[in-house]
Amino acid sequence: MGQEFVLLISASIFCVGAAGFIIRRNPLIMFMSVELMLNSVNFLLITYSSFLNSLDGQIFALFTMTVAAAELVVG
Repeated sequence: MGQEFVLLISASIFCVGAAGFIIRRNPLIMFMSVELMLNSVNFLLITYSSFLNSLDGQIFALFTMTVAAAELVVG
């Protein structure tokens, strides 16, 4: 996979999440949309971390998943 492909997929997932958050008023749908946006950012962090041979992006993605799990508990 190239960097352009990863960027395109992540941007499309983020746009779907942002549109779902803006359009829908149901709190459950809004939480799911925020979860989609966080997952797209995690996808970018992990991919570029592997491209750069660094663990910083993967560790930050782990913290982001922890925040997403806490958000799920609130929902």
